Amino acid sequence: MITFLNGRLVEKAPTRVVLDVGGVGYEVFIPLSSYDRLPAADSPCRLLVYDCVREDDHLLFGFMTEGERNLFLLLTSVTGIGPKIAMSALSGLTVRELKAAIVESDVKRLSSISGIGRKTAERMVVELRDRISKGEALEATAGGTTPDTQEDARARDAILALCALGFAAPQAREKVLAVMRRPGAASLSVEAIIKQSLAG
Repeated sequence: MITFLNGRLVEKAPTRVVLDVGGVGYEVFIPLSSYDRLPAADSPCRLLVYDCVREDDHLLFGFMTEGERNLFLLLTSVTGIGPKIAMSALSGLTVRELKAAIVESDVKRLSSISGIGRKTAERMVVELRDRISKGEALEATAGGTTPDTQEDARARDAILALCALGFAAPQAREKVLAVMRRPGAASLSVEAIIKQSLAG
């Protein structure tokens, strides 16, 4: 099985690239999330690959990050989701957005992706929610809470602490963000944020 390709980027488009690896041109299908990270044409390029071999087909799916490939493999493990629909999902939402939608059971957002209906979105939530680790869930649901890096780190730590106390990630996030929006929140320690979150 091919796990990665390292060569020269000959062609690139939003859904596919051609890599010249030792004089052999490989056509690789990619999601939009990877397209945005590609180097300029005719530059060296390394792609992580999922090698899909079927009776009547042999396709290569490529990714710029391990996170994309891991989520692609998770998505294709869901009944009714093949590689092409998984690629559509990664093109419709970022890795973080997809994980957040799964963790928060956001069926509406998942079913807005091309090729994914309500029933498939519900299966994604049921089959994948428990396969996303607490750390990944925290990162997905707490990411982008604020442009301030220090505040973001404090919020994430507080959310993680509430999750450890038994709160569901979406509820923990809601409680912490409510505290972070209050006047004077910028000077609060992680412990103070947790206490105020618990106090409501």
